[in-house]
Amino acid sequence: MAHSRRGTRRVRRTVAAYAELVRVPNLFTAPPDVIAGAALAVAAGGTATVPAVAGVAAASVLLYAAGTALNDFFDAPVDAEERPERPIPAGRVSRPTAGVFGAALLLCAVLLAVAAAGATAGIGALAVATAVIAYDGVLKGGPAGFLAMGAARGLNVLFGTTATDATVASLPLWALGIPVVLATYVAGVTLVAATETTGASRRSVVVAGGAAGVAGTVAVTLLATVGLTTHGLAAGVGIVLAAAFLLVTGRALARAYRDPSPETVGPVIGTCVLALVPLDAAVAAVAGAGWALVAIAFVGPAVGLSQLFAVS
Repeated sequence: MAHSRRGTRRVRRTVAAYAELVRVPNLFTAPPDVIAGAALAVAAGGTATVPAVAGVAAASVLLYAAGTALNDFFDAPVDAEERPERPIPAGRVSRPTAGVFGAALLLCAVLLAVAAAGATAGIGALAVATAVIAYDGVLKGGPAGFLAMGAARGLNVLFGTTATDATVASLPLWALGIPVVLATYVAGVTLVAATETTGASRRSVVVAGGAAGVAGTVAVTLLATVGLTTHGLAAGVGIVLAAAFLLVTGRALARAYRDPSPETVGPVIGTCVLALVPLDAAVAAVAGAGWALVAIAFVGPAVGLSQLFAVS
């Protein structure tokens, strides 16, 4: 009996370590990107099936998990000094294991995307994976690092369009602009996060705040123009969600501006990452209320798990 209890505790510790490694709350922010992308394609005249969208969304979760695992693999020497509580420096996951785990997740993501939505989805998954590897292994810490992270998110939204019968080339400019806007927002947040352990500069906080303001405003504009012409009620719901995004991120970044210390900046970054869910849901409302409701459903587990595991 005692041996069984010890075995159970070991399993729980292992599961908890890997949950920390992949930032499990953040995983729930990836499917809303895909849902938003698919919704944009549908609003532009494309069609989608539930299995394809679900499969591509699941692949996006694997891509995100791979990104965080590889992030900690490459950051292990720095984390040993700055974040010793993370699974690798704490000895709860070995560095080689994290590297193999991350690489395996990338491969599984591409294969799942192909199985769910065909070769185009596989190419989309490869594009996201390339951005992930570029950020984690090459560009992070450099002047282009925050742009690479933003690009990964923007590509994840475009990845969602591969779950439909629309092609990227056929999408109107208003649909193609949304991934760029979301990428800019994430790039701004990443700029603040780059100095999370030492304290952020107020200038980076202002940049992130401006990016958040643009993202929320563009979402409202999309809904007030394209959305209202076909889905009036859903557009109203989307505008409320966009306003919630602006309120949450505005308050959080204002707090970071007043006190840019590591103790404040870390939780603020977490809030800004989780705020992607209502922003994605607002964008998804352009195709109807159902799209928005499915996207916003991910906010519950994301916020709930953030009480147990670190987001940043």
